[in-house]
Amino acid sequence: QVQLVESGGGLVQAGGSLRLSCAASGGTFSTYTMGWFRQAPGKEREFVAVISRAGGITDYADSVKGRFTIARDNVSNKAYLQMNSLKPEDTGIYYCARDATLRTYEFRTKRPDYWGQGTQVTVSS
Repeated sequence: QVQLVESGGGLVQAGGSLRLSCAASGGTFSTYTMGWFRQAPGKEREFVAVISRAGGITDYADSVKGRFTIARDNVSNKAYLQMNSLKPEDTGIYYCARDATLRTYEFRTKRPDYWGQGTQVTVSS
């Protein structure tokens, strides 16, 4: 059974940092492209970042480029999102997602197969 469990969210002041984790089980982790998405109140879910199976390719939404870093550990079956210089507009529920067939660039426009339940990130001004 595929399961993705996010952790690491919380309340932080603007300019602060958080590190989100996504623990994956079910399937072979190294065969899946992993991504992070977020949904702000009243807004649609949006792409944040993606990392290829071996970790050699990453892509970011323009709004987070230079501030967020996606990483993965194929031994511990985890994906991470390091978020620095957080802004109030980064507030939302953050979801990790995986897909076996989508290419990294397709995470921007297509919906991955499996999703976690999300973790809340709140950035105060």
